[in-house]
Amino acid sequence: MARLFSHEDIVELAKNSGVPVINGLTDLLHPCQALADIYTIKKNFKRLKGLKLVYLGDGNNNVTHSLMLICSKLGIDMIVSCPKNYFPDMDIAKQSLENCKKSGCDFKVVTVPKEAAKDADILYTDSWVSMGEESEKAERIRAFAPYQLDSELLKLAKRNCVVMHCLPAHRGYEIKSEVMDGKHSVIFDQAENRLHTEKGILALLLK
Repeated sequence: MARLFSHEDIVELAKNSGVPVINGLTDLLHPCQALADIYTIKKNFKRLKGLKLVYLGDGNNNVTHSLMLICSKLGIDMIVSCPKNYFPDMDIAKQSLENCKKSGCDFKVVTVPKEAAKDADILYTDSWVSMGEESEKAERIRAFAPYQLDSELLKLAKRNCVVMHCLPAHRGYEIKSEVMDGKHSVIFDQAENRLHTEKGILALLLK
């Protein structure tokens, strides 16, 4: 299992490995996180197809990209709401749209968070400043401020919606404490579920 910055490095590692290589995280994708997220969603809703997941904040990060790919394969409608300068990777977006054609779901990117959050089943956010982006902190905080997951956005979602965050969270930035600690939050269950899903990956590959 490897956690690397460059996605090309893990591709190269897999090409030259005699055993399976698990992507623990790269700058492009975070598939283990996405699997834990889907497991958490299934436990809460008892289904996947037809749900609506709204991702708020940085559209061009590894968690967003992996959620786009897995949601589009499993029939979950997904909206990424982010500023224009932070749109998702174009190739990942194209692949997601192709997946949607087969699974019958929808994917789109919008810049207005209130438009995106309406009737959402899942509201998902992530840190605005990831490792290696510290020099962009002030710029990112300004750009993402309108996308903060607060009680006003939560009111626009469905009554039984869940709030998700892959952690670590920065309270008062991408998410307000009252939302993170509120009745809709499944964030800490989501964190626990990373353990269970990754045990499942290992069990599958060690057969």
